[in-house]
Amino acid sequence: MSLDAATFEEQKYVDFFPKLQQAYKSAFNTMNEQYDSTHVHAIDQAILNESEPVFEDGQFRIELPDDPEARIDGVVDIGDDRLAELLDAYTDTIETELCRLFEVEQP
Repeated sequence: MSLDAATFEEQKYVDFFPKLQQAYKSAFNTMNEQYDSTHVHAIDQAILNESEPVFEDGQFRIELPDDPEARIDGVVDIGDDRLAELLDAYTDTIETELCRLFEVEQP
């Protein structure tokens, strides 16, 4: 499949939505196996539920909502450094899954 930014943007919540769901679910399962499930679930529900997958310049990236630290405060006790580490790992995992599902070569 030859994917471009405009097509992805137009189709991501129409034709591509099942693949997006699958990528996020696979990433969740991978993260849940490797990290504290309480932290992974909190990040998934409080931060990543408002994230936006973007495809540009031949690469996927995940745009996070503003102030992810504030979104998780009161949900689970996790330090800012640990949260940043887990968010990096989680978004990398989602991006890897998106590349796999959309048959895009990873950088």
